[in-house]
Amino acid sequence: MRTAVKLELAEARAMIEAAKAAAEEAQVLETICIVDDGGYVIAMERMDGARITGPEIAIAKAFTASGHKRSTHLFNQPGGPASPTGEAFGIHVMMPGKFAIFVGGFPIVVDGEVVGGVGISGGNGEQDTIVGTAALRALQDYLGSDHEVLTQADIKK
Repeated sequence: MRTAVKLELAEARAMIEAAKAAAEEAQVLETICIVDDGGYVIAMERMDGARITGPEIAIAKAFTASGHKRSTHLFNQPGGPASPTGEAFGIHVMMPGKFAIFVGGFPIVVDGEVVGGVGISGGNGEQDTIVGTAALRALQDYLGSDHEVLTQADIKK
């Protein structure tokens, strides 16, 4: 038996607030979704004026990042597992509407363990990455030096 770190609403809210601030600075309207290690939504917010498609897309990105323990854009890079020559080509077809293989989903990794995912939808790839990594950095700030959070864009566990 082992002790596990669990993501809770307070952490999710801190991540969303930081993501919104980053989105405002980047002048982009985003939907931000935080899920637990099972891919279930803990918190989500669609900024005023953000696309109505954002929530479904953000949920899919967060679900994929959490469940497959990697940033969603890593699936579709040249030679990536979801590329035409990759071992997971077509994986997104197996779970229609739930699996995203494009930029904007990041696993939440605390002390080497995936505890959830963050999904960002509304900007271009660069903007979604800026907003998503801001959310991860906010979790590190919230948890302090007691825990280590991966905060880079390219995460694969």
